[in-house]
Amino acid sequence: MYSVEAKKQAAHNDSIWSVAWQKSTRDNCDYVVTGSVDDRVKCWQWKGNDLVLRHTCEGHQLGVVSVGINHSGTVCASSSLDCFVRLWDLESGKQIKAINAGPAELWTLAFSPDGRFLASGSHTGKINLFGVESGQKETSIETRGKFIMSVAYSPDARLLASGAVDGQVNLFDMGTGRLLHTLTGHSMPVRSLAFSPDSKTLATASDDGYVKLYDVQNATLSSSISTHSSWVLGVQFHPDNLHFATCSSDKSVKVWDVSSKQCLHTFQEHSEQVWSIAFNDTGDKLCSVSDDGSALVYNLPLV
Repeated sequence: MYSVEAKKQAAHNDSIWSVAWQKSTRDNCDYVVTGSVDDRVKCWQWKGNDLVLRHTCEGHQLGVVSVGINHSGTVCASSSLDCFVRLWDLESGKQIKAINAGPAELWTLAFSPDGRFLASGSHTGKINLFGVESGQKETSIETRGKFIMSVAYSPDARLLASGAVDGQVNLFDMGTGRLLHTLTGHSMPVRSLAFSPDSKTLATASDDGYVKLYDVQNATLSSSISTHSSWVLGVQFHPDNLHFATCSSDKSVKVWDVSSKQCLHTFQEHSEQVWSIAFNDTGDKLCSVSDDGSALVYNLPLV
């Protein structure tokens, strides 16, 4: 049964723009990380069907745009309007590194599958790759495009996708850094990208109100779904490869069946636009965060 499992009102003092969820291989804790316009990163533990605050990570001087957790669930990264990437130890809540990305060189970020690199879009149209160990910008990939608002690695580590403010989506070969394909299906900013767990499908979410599913190998459009009544701000694949979820500025969260392209359920629990969503590793829970400052966890009857 679809239901609201937990609701953390006033999880932050301002809009929450990003959420990530990962189980730690070190201490076996289910960590949920949120990043807010209040400049703070908060680390929660999913425990006893509730979000329990473990750490409040302070250091950013401006709003937090994006958060991500490495695959092992031990390190969190946050990117901010202050142009810094900060790395945090999830178990202790301590800052590990602060990386000065430089003006206009930072936006949404993503860990590489092996946890060695962080990819981030930039206002200049480049994708910057930062070394997690070195704390330095290792290289940049030139997209020859505009402001890169979203990035995503394929789980098999072969590809990196980027979404731009003009609706353009690029696919890069991470072995060579070469541009493989440019996908031009959207007419407005692409704010979120997600690869399927088998790396065969790329989902893109845009301000044009559509989610598009692309066949990665052939770079062809498989489906175009008019999902919401306003901007689609986030998209995430379910771990089973058979479902995905979306969130929107229409204040809703939707769960979808990949094969039928049908909406299975709509959650309308937030009072403001919903910026980001994240599944847990088993796929029976989904977390959403919003401009209303709350974090919600839903129960999903999909597993």
